[in-house]
Amino acid sequence: MPMRRPLPVRSPRHPLAAGILLLALSIPLTLLFTLPARAAGTPVRGSAYMGMGVLAHDGRGGTPLSAAATRTEGVDVSGYQGNVAWSTLWNSGVRWAYTKATEGTYYTNPYFAQQYNGSYNVGMIRGAYHFATPNTTSGAAQADYFVDHGGGWSRDGRTLPGVLDIEWNPYGAACYGKSTSGMTGWIADFLNTYRARTGRDAVIYTATSWWTQCTGDYAGFASAHPLWIARYAADPGALPGGWGYYTMWQYTSSGPTVGDHDRFNGALDRVRALANG
Repeated sequence: MPMRRPLPVRSPRHPLAAGILLLALSIPLTLLFTLPARAAGTPVRGSAYMGMGVLAHDGRGGTPLSAAATRTEGVDVSGYQGNVAWSTLWNSGVRWAYTKATEGTYYTNPYFAQQYNGSYNVGMIRGAYHFATPNTTSGAAQADYFVDHGGGWSRDGRTLPGVLDIEWNPYGAACYGKSTSGMTGWIADFLNTYRARTGRDAVIYTATSWWTQCTGDYAGFASAHPLWIARYAADPGALPGGWGYYTMWQYTSSGPTVGDHDRFNGALDRVRALANG
């Protein structure tokens, strides 16, 4: 029986096709399935938290004096802290807490229930906050999203009004690409919608330097909205336009148990008064 000759291996007829084939064979398979990486240093959407930009933009200017009897210790927490040891915080003297509920209209805190209900269950007065991203959706849309995902209010004597956390953009330009008038309009949109949904005026959390830069030191919200000032220093320093006093002060990001510690500008009965409206 005659032996068959092996069939010849045919090369691509077109020289360009041959070049593409050789190039594909030279690329490691791992590279063919690698997705583009995020820009170095850019955090993941949803990972922002209260005071995220304070150290980078305001720095740390000293240690606060010991808490006076007329100030009440509190904490603020978010998803990156996971399950919080609330009994430890209670035993250390913490009496109120705020938990991040939402960010933009795309993120809800997966640990919200443990953090929000856990603080309440040990006896604390608690509330929820929203991390604003004014360049993604409208103020009204974000207020609705916040209320619908844990940011509401109830007259039970232990639920604080919601907080609008408005500060440096961790994902891009500090003022989210908005003019000062555009920013104040966005904030007003959020605040008006929150009040319409809950009957309460939201607290505003911010830092004086950001407020001056991004709102032009606008003074029009001070008469109705309590101020939560962020400054890691020996005192709260100068306040944003219109506010003659602060209601809360975030004074450190390196306190015991959870890091972010705050002081209410009054005794515990004043915390209850804010909760009661």
